[in-house]
Amino acid sequence: MGSGTTLEYSDISDIGLRRQKNQDSKAVVAPWSREQYRRTGWLFVVADGMGAHAAGETASELAAKVVPQAYQRLAPTSPPMALLSSIRQANEVIHSQGEATAELRGMGTTCTALALLPRGAVVGHVGDSRAYRIRGSTIEQFSRDHSLAWEVEAMQARSGEEPVHAPPKNIITRSLGPHAKVDVDVEGPFPIDVDDTFVVCSDGLSGQVADEEIGLLAGTLPPVEAASALLGLALVRGAPDNVTIIVARAGVQEATSASGAETPWPLTTEPAQAKGPQPLPVNWLALAAGALLGALVSANWVDWDRIRNGELPADLAGYLNAGILGVLGLLFLAAMVLAVIRLLPSGAPPPLLQNGKQLGGGPYRSFACPPSLARIEGIISSVESAADGLSDSERQRCLAHVTTARQANVAGDFTGALTAANRGIALYRLAVEAARRDETVNTADD
Repeated sequence: MGSGTTLEYSDISDIGLRRQKNQDSKAVVAPWSREQYRRTGWLFVVADGMGAHAAGETASELAAKVVPQAYQRLAPTSPPMALLSSIRQANEVIHSQGEATAELRGMGTTCTALALLPRGAVVGHVGDSRAYRIRGSTIEQFSRDHSLAWEVEAMQARSGEEPVHAPPKNIITRSLGPHAKVDVDVEGPFPIDVDDTFVVCSDGLSGQVADEEIGLLAGTLPPVEAASALLGLALVRGAPDNVTIIVARAGVQEATSASGAETPWPLTTEPAQAKGPQPLPVNWLALAAGALLGALVSANWVDWDRIRNGELPADLAGYLNAGILGVLGLLFLAAMVLAVIRLLPSGAPPPLLQNGKQLGGGPYRSFACPPSLARIEGIISSVESAADGLSDSERQRCLAHVTTARQANVAGDFTGALTAANRGIALYRLAVEAARRDETVNTADD
């Protein structure tokens, strides 16, 4: 919880059960005051790296470092454009380092950044790491998966034809790093209500836990317990990938209705152009005055007595006088026009994102996630199956929690059922972590 805010959050990351390294990275930037919340809000970042050796880990770490730094610098001007620019900057850094080092060449990472601000929630994203909002009994996905599976699904929706073969779910179509330029999607702002819960996660979670289950656990349990339960459920189901989760729940001060009216956001992070009149253009006014004076003097320049006496051709004198007057007159007009232009407001105003308008097309998916006997039983059954891999004592303790959860579920005490199931999940997590420590010790002894 940041100073001057009521938001609660929890962040957690795990290597999973099949990976040798954790190539996920995350970042949380909390505002240190109410004023800072108004300027930059909360920022949550999840990056899922890809690449051999240490490349994926390096790419995700760079994203989790560069995005917050750039966003904090640019956000006071325009938070949505700050997300866009910060993710692009991260891409440039990752790409440059990849091109400079052979073992890092081609490295990449997803990146999903969620900013919570007085005007609402804004998401910037590349890849298939997701951002959700749980409100009541509904979960909405604010981000769009940049994956082959989603592209095929979109084509199917347009054509109405079923694909011959289902595409692999793990092939992404966009990432930071492989290319010098990248398209970044920006979504929002989406209004924030009290108790709205936001989840940002890598596909290590969304690949093992259904959207409805994410919404159920994150919306029912406190953020710390929810993050632990979601991670544990992914582990219970095999966790073939790294798992990273951030769960954040808005309080009274984060509600959009409590923030008051906000000015429209510029759709640029460039410094605002001058809008007021410029200093008085003394030089141009002096030139105009000189030209006018010259014209007045020239009007008396011709000696008409000499013309009448035939000493000077009248036509020549008239033409000469008219030319001088014309040049000086034009000079006077030009100087006055330029002076007036300088006195007018300068610079075209930037395009603005007006209140009530949104960027992007989110939310892209929405599912009902109310607690139900069948949905909670699915979670309980997963815990029960995983208990078979535990030692006898641990198994008995885990199954005791399973029994309690099942009894509460049948009785309609859904919160109690989820709490008991989470205790069983926590035991499984402890057993996994103990096995990892033993493996590390045995490896060191060898």
